[in-house]
Amino acid sequence: MTDRFGERAGGARVEGAKPRARFVREAADVRRQALIEATARCLAEKGVGGTSVRAICARAGVSSGLLTHYFEGVDALILATYADVGTRVSAALDAAIEAAGDDPHDRLRACLQANFREPILDPDLLATWIAFWSLVKSDPAIAAVHADVYGGTRAQLEALLQAAAPALSASQTRIAAISLSALVDGLWLELCLDRSTFSPEEAQAMVEDAMGKLLQI
Repeated sequence: MTDRFGERAGGARVEGAKPRARFVREAADVRRQALIEATARCLAEKGVGGTSVRAICARAGVSSGLLTHYFEGVDALILATYADVGTRVSAALDAAIEAAGDDPHDRLRACLQANFREPILDPDLLATWIAFWSLVKSDPAIAAVHADVYGGTRAQLEALLQAAAPALSASQTRIAAISLSALVDGLWLELCLDRSTFSPEEAQAMVEDAMGKLLQI
């Protein structure tokens, strides 16, 4: 008789069984992710100055020893958190693009407009980004992640623009991607700070108008 970890009752492991190793890896991944999520919450609520080992571990409900087991320190954890947040935003954009179907214009539109819906349109996400941005000029590792996150987003937008408007030259596509990114970022920032001036739907309409004009270059 074996238990769910591949061991016989009494402790002897069944020959060739490896579920426990997989279980241990999965448990480690959960603990590591819990620390990353706790760090994101601390950054959103307290900023970089208030994001300490004690604050993170209290939020995650773990001991400080667990943090140092998975990360070299708070700086390494903040770096991992930035990469994780960037990955989650990218996943949300990818999902929107995939759901839009095969039409290139619909895919471009979906990518742009997803920025004005949850989970991307989130004041807490803005607070977390602000904490990251505050480190870009002083921390080369954070600057590298920042460049990777934004470089990936722009490259994705350039590819979508090229598919939607193949007549655009490479330089036109690059400038169009930068222009749309700047518009999206500015509107997203304002909406996260204060929704009383315009609505997410109005932001989407403004981006739609800009997209239409750029595609007619």
